[in-house]
Amino acid sequence: MSAPSRQIIAIDPARLARGEWCHRAETQLGEGDVPASYSADRIGMGQPIRKPFRWQGGLWVCVSICRDGSEAYRLLHLQAFDGPPTSYGEKCRDGDAARADLNGFYHGMRVRHAGAEMVLCGPPVILVPGEVEQMGLF
Repeated sequence: MSAPSRQIIAIDPARLARGEWCHRAETQLGEGDVPASYSADRIGMGQPIRKPFRWQGGLWVCVSICRDGSEAYRLLHLQAFDGPPTSYGEKCRDGDAARADLNGFYHGMRVRHAGAEMVLCGPPVILVPGEVEQMGLF
């Protein structure tokens, strides 16, 4: 199997901003909604994911942040997923096969959000800084 091809999409750079840690507020000030949803650490530990971001009519979760962009998967209710869901541990048992999955490593992975069991659906997208979005007047 060949490595999955990732769709690269440009979005408003403010959505990808990493922000700066504020010790008083114990939060990232100026952080965009994409990196704020980063949950790979929580998925691997079996913890609920962070708040997903809204994009293209759905909920998405960031699983990788790098200088050039962020990788994200769509978040679906378990009943809406077409295929067998799996856990992080189950997927890691055969790491080579999991990393060669044409829909991406996290495809089909069960996660918890807002008390519900959900699933990540690939293939993932790579979100990169694009043009600043202009707000409409009406």
